[in-house]
Formats: sequence, structure tokens, C-alpha cells
Amino acid sequence: MTRPIRFAAIGIDHRHIFGMAQNMIDAGAEFVGWQTEGAPETVAGFMKRFAHVPRAVTAEVLLEDPDIDLVLLSSIPRDRAAWAIRAMEAGKDVMSDKPGCTTLDQLAAIRASVARTGRIWSVDFSERFEVPAVTRAAELVAEGAIGRVVQTVGLGPHRLNLLTRPDWFFDRAAYGGILTDIGSHQIDQFLFFTGSTEAEITMASARNLAHPETPGLQDFGEIALRGAGGHGYIRVDWFTPDALPTWGDGRLTILGTKGYIELRKYVDVGGREGTDHLLLVNDDRCEHIDARDAGLPYFARLIADLRNRTQTAMPQEHAFTVCELALKAQILAEGGVG
Repeated sequence: MTRPIRFAAIGIDHRHIFGMAQNMIDAGAEFVGWQTEGAPETVAGFMKRFAHVPRAVTAEVLLEDPDIDLVLLSSIPRDRAAWAIRAMEAGKDVMSDKPGCTTLDQLAAIRASVARTGRIWSVDFSERFEVPAVTRAAELVAEGAIGRVVQTVGLGPHRLNLLTRPDWFFDRAAYGGILTDIGSHQIDQFLFFTGSTEAEITMASARNLAHPETPGLQDFGEIALRGAGGHGYIRVDWFTPDALPTWGDGRLTILGTKGYIELRKYVDVGGREGTDHLLLVNDDRCEHIDARDAGLPYFARLIADLRNRTQTAMPQEHAFTVCELALKAQILAEGGVG
């Protein structure tokens, strides 16, 4: 019998590590160790949820363990590229939280490490890979339910939780800017659904509109894109109001030549209970679909890719392109040339 894929986590500064680790376990991988620098506020909850997983004395112990196949990274964003390179040079494949890097120089270094080592560098774009409604939308698009996709509109509102955020959250250099960070989710979905392998940023904005007490925070951002396969508009923000029962009313609209799909991923403010609401409208159907049971194939596919050295979970070049476009949008939004 082939042994399970064994993984470790380095850096648990963002709560995304909970979903990353649990989904890998659910797909059949074995969580064998973790380490983090400092004492992020996630530690207590992480240790409670994964009480069976030992904490290594140092991250180097994990990197030097020949039986560990994959390293998960959810450290402070500015540190993820360096850890990814160290892991790949140690013979490990990598799944990083987004953003996988915060500068174009970091991205170039990651590209070079992938080319040199032959390792996989994957980024868990959780707003696609951890949302069953997106899985079902991808199936419908592949079936031709809305014809050829011509545009996506991605909305990524988030709740700020100002008083509980760590200091790095307000440090532009640490988190990379709003478009580099949460904008990358929407760029990933735009490229995927339009089938674009390249694109250009035609407009980008990133501002602090309502939080002068934290000048390093960007609380609003938007991007317009034109790709080989279609057009896209993205809006991200930190303005989720307190009455919403979840952290954000994330939505994606996919426009095709024969219809459209709207995803209400985390909540339906119209009154339907639960998550993963999919609205399909075409020449034959106008309906609501409960997509909660559509599955999350990324994680099982990544395990297969680790074994077979394939790219079924996400093409390596796609991860690079998403990060490059997000970084270039951020630069353009801040007055540079994207």
C-alpha cells in the first residue's frame, strides 16, 4: 500500500491554515508536525483543533525530515516566499496561503527555485478551492450551460475586526497591499473561468477611505482586467457591516454568451439559509441551486500531483500569473507602472 502524503505547517499567523490543514487531512494526507515564529494569536485555537499534531522544536527539523512531502505556509505574507524557497530547496513541495509573495522580486525568486528544484509551488486560493459552489459553477461552465464565458465580476468584501488584528495586518510591507492580498482570489477566478493564460490590468485602485487611525491599511480596492479569454472587474474591501452573520458577502458573477451564473458563496441576504448558493439563468433554466455538496477537488488533486508530478490541481504557470497580475495591479494602484 502506498503510504499517505505527509505534510507539515510552517507559520500559522493567518487562520487560513485551519482550512488548508483540515482539507488536506480530509483528502487523505497525514499532518505530522508544525512550527511557527513568535506567538501568533492563532496558536491556542490551532493547538486545540490539531491537538494530535506535535510542535517541532524548529522549522529546520521539519525541513530536514525526509519523510515530509509537503509544507503548508501561512506565515506573515512577506515571509512566505523565503519559507517556500527554503522548503523547495530542501526537497519539499509547497502549498502557500495567499498571497504567495508580496513583491515581484520574491516571485522571480520563487520561479527560479521551482525551475531549479522541480518542486510544486501551489497557492490555496480559498475563495475558489474551498467553496463548493465554485466547483459546481466550473462543472456548469464546462457543460456549456452559459455558453462561452466573456466576463467575470468578483466581489470580495471582508469584515475588518479592527481590534483583534495583529500589528502586521496594518503594515503595508508585511501584507503586500489589498490587491496583492485579497485581490489575488478574484484574479485567480477571472483567469480560471475566462480560460485566460495571460491578461493585462487596465485599471487599479487601492485606498484607505475610512480608517485614518491605521494609515498602513488599504480598506478598498478595485481592478479591471482584459484577458485572452474575456474581461473582468474586481472589488475588494474591509467594509462588511456587523449585522451580516458571516465575515463577508462574497459573490461571483460569470457572464456567458448564453446565460449567467451568480454565486453567493457564504450567505444569501435574500433569506435562504446556509452557504454555496448558485443562481443559473440561461435560455432553458432560471433557478437556485444548493451547491453545498459539490466537493472540493483541489486537495485530492494536489495529493495526486505530488505523487505523479502532474498539474491537475492548478497549473504551475497559473499560480505564477495570478501573483504577477496581483502585484502589478498593486503597483499600478500605488502610482507605479503595473
